[in-house]
Amino acid sequence: MAPKLHIYYDVESDYLEIRFGEPTESHYEKIGEDTFVRIDEKTGEVKGYAIFNVQKSNDPLKTIDVDIPESILKMIKAKVTS
Repeated sequence: MAPKLHIYYDVESDYLEIRFGEPTESHYEKIGEDTFVRIDEKTGEVKGYAIFNVQKSNDPLKTIDVDIPESILKMIKAKVTS
């Protein structure tokens, strides 16, 4: 079964979460104002992103560029070439 892209937004807390695959034991590292990358504890692989204050910000989020994990890119490439 192919990994899933999970996107979650909580209106009350104004929190956006993007996760690659199933949840794993992870930690977050700050990469920008109210923006964090989720890192897998065992593999060091990027597992997702968390963004706080999406709508409340003085500079509302319109776009965000994030790195796609290599494992996801390999899976996409394999599907395209098969």
